[in-house]
Amino acid sequence: MNEPTAQVKRNAGKPKCASRTRITALLTLLVPLVALSACARPVGDFGRADDSVIHDEILPRVGAMAASERGEAVSRFILTDEEELMRNRVWRFLIAPHASDWMFDAAVERQRTRITEPTDLSFTTDRYYNHLRLDEYRSTNTRYVTIAEDARTDLKTIPGTFLSICEVMEIERRRNVALEGLYPNNDAVRKHVKAREIENANVIGWFTRALDYRYKSYDVALNRLLVETPHQEAGLSNVALNRLAVFVDRAKRGEFCDPFTDQTYRAHQELSVLKSRYENMDYDVPEEAVILK
Repeated sequence: MNEPTAQVKRNAGKPKCASRTRITALLTLLVPLVALSACARPVGDFGRADDSVIHDEILPRVGAMAASERGEAVSRFILTDEEELMRNRVWRFLIAPHASDWMFDAAVERQRTRITEPTDLSFTTDRYYNHLRLDEYRSTNTRYVTIAEDARTDLKTIPGTFLSICEVMEIERRRNVALEGLYPNNDAVRKHVKAREIENANVIGWFTRALDYRYKSYDVALNRLLVETPHQEAGLSNVALNRLAVFVDRAKRGEFCDPFTDQTYRAHQELSVLKSRYENMDYDVPEEAVILK
């Protein structure tokens, strides 16, 4: 029996350690990087993400390794311009300047880079209300104005985000056409096409949850303030939330490619909205709230 064959037989009953070695190496990388990811992604002008080697290159690469070890889909395909744009627009809803005190900067960054599994599923909707209560306002009525302004800030970027998601859906259609025409029997290429579809679907799903979370957070704050400090300024908040509720509903139904999304945002008088929460109140309703009653 030659030496190589004898060595194979001697090692036949021993467990393979390749996977364990990869996990150990990954953990060695993750320990310092998780500490780095505890810092929020740097933000520049107008709430846009600043370029960062750590947050744009290092953390995503290590996160892809971690996701792969967890058995999640990881595509090696280059991101298209449309996919990059969608991720940037969605990111604005995950961590925005006007929500920095009550959203989850560090948790969002770990989830975005896939260092950790999704953590947004456990977020509670009373954080925004607590943020408003702890802030010092010269007038209690100003909190209603804050809710309305925050909701309007979200509304301004929703049509563009919907459009970017729709464009990614078109990219996926073209990618599948190319796959069937060029590599119909190539399982390796098909695997990465499917992995990219899952990655994109996860981003879209995260956006939908974030949008719904914002709406519910504003709604909880408005309802509690109506009990604590009732005032007719609440009508302005109600108008903004009614408009936001329409887009939340569309996102949940996956209706991102509606060609009238932008017109819907502008022509809010014609929206089908929630029943007004003011119809049973005994003080005058602001004129804007009457529009959507």
